[in-house]
Amino acid sequence: MIHLDNLYKRREQAGSVFELFVPELKIAPGRMVALVGDSGCGKSTLLDMLALVMQPTRVGRFILNPGREQDAAIDVQSLWENGLESHLARLRRNFMGYILQTGGLLSFLSVMDNVCLPARIKGSKDYLTQVTALAARLGIEHCLKRKPDYLSIGQRQRAAILRAMAHGPALVLADEPTAAVDKARARIIMQDLQSVTRESGTAVVVVTHDTELVTDADVTYSFVLGQSSEGLVRAECRRSK
Repeated sequence: MIHLDNLYKRREQAGSVFELFVPELKIAPGRMVALVGDSGCGKSTLLDMLALVMQPTRVGRFILNPGREQDAAIDVQSLWENGLESHLARLRRNFMGYILQTGGLLSFLSVMDNVCLPARIKGSKDYLTQVTALAARLGIEHCLKRKPDYLSIGQRQRAAILRAMAHGPALVLADEPTAAVDKARARIIMQDLQSVTRESGTAVVVVTHDTELVTDADVTYSFVLGQSSEGLVRAECRRSK
């Protein structure tokens, strides 16, 4: 699915410098990968690079294979180096789903219209049956005609999962998907996310600061802050499970 190694990212802002190093990271189809660490350690930075919206400063290897027989492995670093933004955008559109902390649903659209938007942009056909079945699996089939403001926070997050899955992505990226709910609801949402992605063979990467929520993850990568100095913060991401 994704295999990268020797990834380094340097970011500078307002006179401060942040450096992130990832020796190796692998994501396999149907698996849940957890990125765990405190705020400011680089979790979202790494997620942005996995989402192909931020280029590493340098990387030894960054290979993406969506896992479909007709698709060959793609050298993502080569696409960046050659400025092929349209190719990167197509990969994001066709093979990836994204779940934001607060759902990210458009308030002026119904849940169904929100959910179907990525599939329509991709040009998918016959997705309504899949959407309806997955909505029932997530327990929100009765919410499809409502607008997000009329949903509970838990329902909105399930709708966000549904939207991320509607177009049949190979990879779902979830940035603190349970940050807005209490512990009990967070566990249920995480279980739902893991179940529906595993059943479909979709890989999922979850960013969280709460290790208790991802005890069932297949693989866990932890972020550790290294030796830092004034104006400079260094972090490293290594597999811990």
